[in-house]
Amino acid sequence: MKFPLQTVYNWYRNLIRNPKYRWWVVLGTLLYFISPLDIVSDFIPFIGELDDAVLMTLLVSEVSQFVIEGFKGRRGTQDKAPDAESHAAASTVDVEAVSVK
Repeated sequence: MKFPLQTVYNWYRNLIRNPKYRWWVVLGTLLYFISPLDIVSDFIPFIGELDDAVLMTLLVSEVSQFVIEGFKGRRGTQDKAPDAESHAAASTVDVEAVSVK
């Protein structure tokens, strides 16, 4: 039976995106990172650290995505102007252009 890496990645990503399990997954990942028990032991020079590095990269990328989306969501609700005309006027830039020939 094939067990591709993409399947594991999708499973982890879907699990961490579920608000019910998010903090449990983060805590479990951090515990796995500091635990001496790994899938591949850390005393093997390169391969032992590779599973920890991949898992921490996944964790940091997913958590940073949530943080960025949270900041954008908060900023988006605070920046909304009461009417569209004042918002359009605030984002318009007048430029005087001179043709050079």
